Amino acid sequence: MNAPGHLLVDLGWTPFFAAQVSAEEAQAYQPVRVMAVHRGEIAVAGEGLEQQISSRLPHSAGEEDRPTVGDWVLIDRETLAPQRVLNRINLFKRPAPGDDRRLQLIAANVDTLFIVASCNQDFSVPRLERYLVLCREIGVRPVIVLTKIDLTDRLESFVDVAEDLQPDLQVEAVNARDPVDVARLAACCRPGETVALLGSSGVGKSTLVNSMRGSDDIATQPVREQDGKGRHTTTVREMHRLEGGGWLVDTPGMREFQLSDVATGIAEVFDDVSALTLECRFTNCTHEAEPGCAIRAAINQSLLDPARLERWRKLTAEEHTNSDALAERRGRPAKPGKRN
Repeated sequence: MNAPGHLLVDLGWTPFFAAQVSAEEAQAYQPVRVMAVHRGEIAVAGEGLEQQISSRLPHSAGEEDRPTVGDWVLIDRETLAPQRVLNRINLFKRPAPGDDRRLQLIAANVDTLFIVASCNQDFSVPRLERYLVLCREIGVRPVIVLTKIDLTDRLESFVDVAEDLQPDLQVEAVNARDPVDVARLAACCRPGETVALLGSSGVGKSTLVNSMRGSDDIATQPVREQDGKGRHTTTVREMHRLEGGGWLVDTPGMREFQLSDVATGIAEVFDDVSALTLECRFTNCTHEAEPGCAIRAAINQSLLDPARLERWRKLTAEEHTNSDALAERRGRPAKPGKRN
């Protein structure tokens, strides 16, 4: 992070955020962007300011009201105490791993998501679909970045599988250690824009960040040869300045990425399945043995892959379960709807 003296526009400030600050607030408070999140503190940057401050707000904040990386926060000009988080353009979140399923905030106000996957045995279509669902739900442009291309002799098959996940999906295969190879990704992050990286441990996110920044100060770890899995090297969600003026958000690797509140995203990523369900004779069709089931007919005619149907079932059921659990935590009734 090296943003002292930057104009707000360089940090990603837009009229959307400016419209939320009254003239009185502008006199007493200064807008800053959250560059990193630590336990109980946040690193922020603003005009002529780069500081680590408390993350505690003056009022009781709900789970989604806490500041996270990419947020814009108003802070007191004298004490630097945070006052409130401005409304976001979007928010990456997930139910946190564990029994209580609390909400974990990942990043806010992101323009593009780099979905990083390695060309080895850790390549996973279901995991990529999860990230695409999230992008569709919150309106962020996805770019699939394939890494470790030097470890495979069938790169084209990895690219083909990735491109088939969604029409017009941008897929970039790169050697994450080669700055020249990685340079073309910079076009996805124009001045003032923010790109976030998501992917499981060991796919090469830290190496990719180092190459894009022209630095090697982020630690990296080799993956285990027996299963291609890696260890967490990034432990803090943090924004990094790029030479072209954009910002890159690195996040810790996530082996588990549960989804909630993404029904629209699922319907859009699996639009073929969603369209077929509307053609079933019965509105409560389970797509097992009912007469007039359009899903079973499509499978029998080889128009729908049974594996894709099962991935849709799993994500839909997971979304219902997690969304109901979060609704309970927020004191709201669970949303109605069938379980597939």
